[in-house]
Amino acid sequence: MLPGILGRKIGMTHLFDEEGRLIPVTVIQAGPVYVTQVKTVESDGYDAVQVGFEECKSRRLTHPSAGHLKKAGVGPLKVLRELRGKINAAPGEKFTVEIFSVGDKVKVVGTSKGKGFAGAVKRHHFRGQHMTHGYMTHRRPLSSGATGPARVFKGSRRPGHMGDVKTTQPGARVVQIDAERNLILLSGSVPGAAGGLVQILKTGSK
Repeated sequence: MLPGILGRKIGMTHLFDEEGRLIPVTVIQAGPVYVTQVKTVESDGYDAVQVGFEECKSRRLTHPSAGHLKKAGVGPLKVLRELRGKINAAPGEKFTVEIFSVGDKVKVVGTSKGKGFAGAVKRHHFRGQHMTHGYMTHRRPLSSGATGPARVFKGSRRPGHMGDVKTTQPGARVVQIDAERNLILLSGSVPGAAGGLVQILKTGSK
């Protein structure tokens, strides 16, 4: 059984529980995924399972990728990812959202929305100065570094590119599963924009 699955974020909506409380949920088109390779400590130095997701046309694959998938006994797949750990699975095996149950705690890994170039106040939540007369700095970050070394230290919180990084959202819960349409509904929000690739992992998996 796999510890997780791949999917595409569709968007957000809401449900009502038995007590009439509104629950915001994220809808994800998850799976099916196919096992394309099983890695072991003896052959690869670590335990993992490589899975493929999202069928595509064979002409969109390179020859090495097509041969790799053909060896596993699966069709052309667009996305390949690894799930670490010792997992009982065989090449060519298919997994769907049914590996989860309603109420399961999961974490979601995705790529956060890109915000482009952002200033220090927006990017790092600097407080900024007063917006009144007498204050000349307002939203500027001021000093760039120490005067002695005459350089800016690496890792300084400065203006720059914001977002578009790998993000893990823990604490989500499976609210509903639609196995016929390969849909899974998770409580709360998940990283990324609609259409973004996400990994849904059971809590405790890598």
